[in-house]
Amino acid sequence: MGKAVRLSDIAQKAGVSIVTVSKALSGEKGVSEEKRQQIEQIASELGYRKAVPGGGGETRKTHTIGVIIPERFLDENQSFYWMFYQEISKYAVSRYCFVMLEVISLPYERERKIPRMVEENQIEGLIILGSFGTEYERHLSHNVTLPVVYLDTIGSAPECDCVVTNNLLGGYQMTNYLFGMGHRRIGYVGTRLATQSIDDRYLGYLKALMEHGIDVNPNYLIDDRGREEGDVDPARYFQLPLDDMPTAFFCNCDGTASCLIEKLQKNGFSVPDDISVVGFDNFAPDQTTDVGLTTYGIRAKDMARRAIHILVHKIEGTSYSSGIHSFNGTFVERSSVRKIADPVPFV
Repeated sequence: MGKAVRLSDIAQKAGVSIVTVSKALSGEKGVSEEKRQQIEQIASELGYRKAVPGGGGETRKTHTIGVIIPERFLDENQSFYWMFYQEISKYAVSRYCFVMLEVISLPYERERKIPRMVEENQIEGLIILGSFGTEYERHLSHNVTLPVVYLDTIGSAPECDCVVTNNLLGGYQMTNYLFGMGHRRIGYVGTRLATQSIDDRYLGYLKALMEHGIDVNPNYLIDDRGREEGDVDPARYFQLPLDDMPTAFFCNCDGTASCLIEKLQKNGFSVPDDISVVGFDNFAPDQTTDVGLTTYGIRAKDMARRAIHILVHKIEGTSYSSGIHSFNGTFVERSSVRKIADPVPFV
């Protein structure tokens, strides 16, 4: 069997956008009859077959969806966001959608340029995956008129559709777990104001501290990256308070936790014998230590499915703004935490 013909193959030969091809083949408005016939002829010549649910002869609308990701997140932990993108792509196929990816560089973001696939009218809807800078995100919200869904981040517009992890609850639960293991001197690792998720997880950490009557120790707040460029750099950041170390750290993500454990070990500390560490995401494929990390697992598959579901309905005009969809994660206990005392009671 030959390679399946894609909408992009038809678009290239017809000299039109993928969106135009999609509309022409699904009978939607916005394409002249002459152009529609031309596209259908080319599709027939190339051997294109429309999606048919159940093999019954009934055609199904196809849609082209765009996904944009900040380049700095791919540099930081490429596999994590590729995992998210793969989940998007897998579910999109079941919804008869074609997915295009565009990685947005920091210079492109600074110049506030609209994604090329939006400018060139190649897509019908857009998923914004991960946190962009505030000014660029606002620029997109004011200038992109396509249906948009934010995934793993929250948009600034009053009415926008967002699919996120309950980061505040997760941060609160992970910090309370450390209290339950007898820890009272707990640090937080993550550069505040770098991303929304880091800030929300930090707020969960603060909530747990307040409920236990413990003031924040500024020396226990450890940066892991630059605020703008977003590069996690153990050499430049991760400055440890060696004269007054916490007994435990809550890290904003597993990649950061892995870097912290490695730095602790280089400074002569054993995890968890000397210092306990917990992470977030349940995703650290590049971990270089042999410590099993206790963490908070996110539901990437469910989040990706919900984002596609919302966006398809918005494209087809069967639903409008549906607000913020928050998914609770799952606690994953491994060997990176040691119990040092009985649980600490709430104040």
